[in-house]
Amino acid sequence: MIRLPGEIAKDLCDSHLKPGRRDFLRVGGAGMIGMTLNNIFAVQNASAASAMASRPGWGKAKSVIMVYLQGGPSHIDLWDPKPDSPENVRSIFKPINTKVDGLQYTELLPKLAQVNDKFTTINSMSYTPNGLFNHTAAIYQIMTGYTTDKVSPSGQLEPPSPKDFPNFGSQIIRMKPSDEPMLPFVVMPRPLQESNVINKGGTAGFLGKAYDPYYLFPEGDDMDMTKMNRIKIDDLQLRPDVFSLRLQRRAKLRNALNQQMPTIDKAVENYNLDEYYDKALNLIISGRARDAFNIEAETEDMRDRYGRNTFGQSCLLARRLVEAGTKVVEVIWPKVANSNEHSWDQHSGLPDRIKNKSAPMLDMGLSALFEDLDSRGLLEETLVVAIGEFGRSPEKGVSTSGNNNSADGRDHWPYCYTSVIGGAGIKRGYVHGKSDKTGSAPVEDPVHPSEILATIYHAMGIDPQTIVYNHLNQPRELVNAHHCEKLFT
Repeated sequence: MIRLPGEIAKDLCDSHLKPGRRDFLRVGGAGMIGMTLNNIFAVQNASAASAMASRPGWGKAKSVIMVYLQGGPSHIDLWDPKPDSPENVRSIFKPINTKVDGLQYTELLPKLAQVNDKFTTINSMSYTPNGLFNHTAAIYQIMTGYTTDKVSPSGQLEPPSPKDFPNFGSQIIRMKPSDEPMLPFVVMPRPLQESNVINKGGTAGFLGKAYDPYYLFPEGDDMDMTKMNRIKIDDLQLRPDVFSLRLQRRAKLRNALNQQMPTIDKAVENYNLDEYYDKALNLIISGRARDAFNIEAETEDMRDRYGRNTFGQSCLLARRLVEAGTKVVEVIWPKVANSNEHSWDQHSGLPDRIKNKSAPMLDMGLSALFEDLDSRGLLEETLVVAIGEFGRSPEKGVSTSGNNNSADGRDHWPYCYTSVIGGAGIKRGYVHGKSDKTGSAPVEDPVHPSEILATIYHAMGIDPQTIVYNHLNQPRELVNAHHCEKLFT
């Protein structure tokens, strides 16, 4: 008899409960009527999806926009002010009222304060770090739902590997393939990066490169605020001398040649070359992606509304992409962590940097995104998540991660921080969770980053605990967490 140990089995007569990989499975000598372990997991996945279909928020989202605030914004100086806390904790910025009764932001977010009746504010993001006090490991967790086995003392990870867990966007486009002739998954305007570790957690990992995102990284450094004006999509461009009809004829010629090459066909049958070729062909012929990337088609007023900077124009482009049929868009904050200027990693000089450089871009771009999606009716089917890998230490000038911090800076703080989530059945004007008097820890409804990923999967109509197989053919859940049902209406 085979036993897979785990949690105590649930009563399967309760329709809202389901077996998981960690429930007891007992396969007797009859072999469950010939079923393999793969078969069992497949049946469980189908059963779970059927049970989930009646839960709030299931399948409400057609697309996801992840606004990733890499670097770790200070929750106390933005979303969760503590005006009555001690002087070495409270922000120098004044709290302001918002559209939601009883909820205050700081004066740095006046535009978001007027649209937060369109989304949920989560003031109880929290996790206990295990090698996750520094950026790369925490980034990997929020993007894949898993922690890595190898973390150096500094918190740095090894470069990306085909053995990595996939980015959540890659999992979505694999399980929910699009019929639209459109790029399914786009990441912009730069890769996930910390020090010399580039794009860890930003690939399809063991799923294979077929599920990698389309990387839109315009030329220019992090301080170049006009880089989105120089978008190049040459690989989506149809050469002027090649008309659609000619391209289709070439495809037919290729098919004819393939019919005469059964040996080669047999050799590459597992690579689905026809499927990939057809998708690429349709993408180029349709011109839909090229049109979506043409941000200059927007009015000057609309572009101004989002902010004439890299972050604002990336948010605008994200709206254009989901409107055209893209399923997943990740907008990465345009300045890497562990740097100066408008980076969120504000170990020193926080008051000036957050007030004059980072917060104004966030306030303008994210508020415009929610308003624009809502006015077009897209917010009902687009899930928007804005989140960092952690917050900042409540006490100023202390070291929590081994970094040096000035008296006006805050260090990394994963124990309590804020994120926002809206659209696709998420409650409007809702505040989820509550932090303590100093913003140090949740006192109500803590939410782990993996639960945010589980919520994203749930909204897309994917059971978060669906079993997938890694590069060693080992079964793993998409994410070992449950969605946060209280967030949905």
